[in-house]
Amino acid sequence: MPAIWLLVIVLVLAALGFVLGRSRALSSAGGDSRILHSLPSYYGSNVAMMTLVPALLVLAVWLIAQPFVVNMQVTAAIPAATVEEHSNISLMMSDVTRLAEGLDIAVAKGAMTASEAAHLQAGGTLRAKMAGLGVALGSQVDAPTLKAAQHYRSLTATGNMIRMVVVLGVAIGFFLLTLKATHKDLRARNIVERGIKTLLILAASIAILTTIGIVLSLIFNTVHFFRLYPATDFFFGTNWTPSFGGGSQLGILPLLWGTLYISFIALAVAVPIGLFAAIYLSEYASKPVRAIAKPLLEVLAGIPTIVYGLFALLTVGPALQTVFGRDGLDWMGAASSVMTAGLVMGIMLIPFVSSLSDDIINAVPQSLRDGSYGLGATKSETIKQVVFPAALPGIIGAILLAASRAIGETMIVVLGAGAAARLSMNPFEAMTTVTAKIVSQLTGDADFASPEALVAFSLGMTLFVMTLALNIVALYIVRKYREQYE
Repeated sequence: MPAIWLLVIVLVLAALGFVLGRSRALSSAGGDSRILHSLPSYYGSNVAMMTLVPALLVLAVWLIAQPFVVNMQVTAAIPAATVEEHSNISLMMSDVTRLAEGLDIAVAKGAMTASEAAHLQAGGTLRAKMAGLGVALGSQVDAPTLKAAQHYRSLTATGNMIRMVVVLGVAIGFFLLTLKATHKDLRARNIVERGIKTLLILAASIAILTTIGIVLSLIFNTVHFFRLYPATDFFFGTNWTPSFGGGSQLGILPLLWGTLYISFIALAVAVPIGLFAAIYLSEYASKPVRAIAKPLLEVLAGIPTIVYGLFALLTVGPALQTVFGRDGLDWMGAASSVMTAGLVMGIMLIPFVSSLSDDIINAVPQSLRDGSYGLGATKSETIKQVVFPAALPGIIGAILLAASRAIGETMIVVLGAGAAARLSMNPFEAMTTVTAKIVSQLTGDADFASPEALVAFSLGMTLFVMTLALNIVALYIVRKYREQYE
């Protein structure tokens, strides 16, 4: 039985449990809900929750664990002598899983029966037959691959059958036990609230554990990289020339310089425009104008970064080259440059700075403005000498958060800044950033045991530390000074 149908059955059983649990509680109280310890809906929710949650947990664990177990058993059953010299067990398992899926598709479409798929013999037409069903295989199907695929299908079918029995057994078992325990004196509300609290804790734990897992994966691979490549050469090297044939120079300084240079230009564009827009919208704009202008400004935040990258590549870069290129001031050799990426990234960050600053300025108490007006200050003097200083800590925090966003940007840099790793003060030259090199080092046929591939994790760890430091500083500034004006 497919997992989706199993999920539907469990949901229907939970809904039935809600109705029966509520009805049973009312019956035990003689139909008088005032005698019940909890509201009738809590009794129904208790049965539904105890039916649904354990079954879903078992189903989720099963869906995650079964593919690993099946792959391990099939891999162990493949004789090492059957793996071709130019191949490996991973490539063979890819063909095995695709062939198994193809046989499932063939059975589902009626191209062959389940018995024929289980006793099929390897032959020259099998690959063409699978291709006709939309299943592409990497090589001709031989007898060991076909046998492994049939074993894979058998184990998967057995696992699915056991999964159905176990999940339905857990759901029905908890359904009956909880329904039997339902009576008027049961503290159903307490049980349901504890269950909801546990689910909330589980959700928070998943988020925390995911963060920990990401950080640990970066740390372990970074440590592995530094065992293969000197840390001093990485952090203080001024040349970035990776070569998968050996002899690479993997100095991060050119990448850090490009990252910080582009981010500086982006902030030089985004901060003044975004801040002035926030001051206008919060202090000067009328309600009708604000109702139209603020959503239009924030539309920029919803544009995908790949679109900004194309805008930099096709519009901003050629426009800058017209002015600063060979036909103009002759400062710019190509459309890809630090200035191109910085300007477009600054445009992308305008709604980020504007929206945060607007909220921070609006949070300044109106009493401060009224007191300033009462002392005879003008509107501009009030903004400059009262509102802006009061909101300054939050605005600085918003700018630092925008800086961390700029440092982590990838697509605009890849399309607009070029790929040259260099140390230069000229903003019209092509440069690259840490994020762009992470992409380039992990694309293609990279050997993950080589320093040239593992360096991507070290770059990611460096970027993570930089953005984390900026976020910590921003939060510190906001929390330290925000109480002063409340």
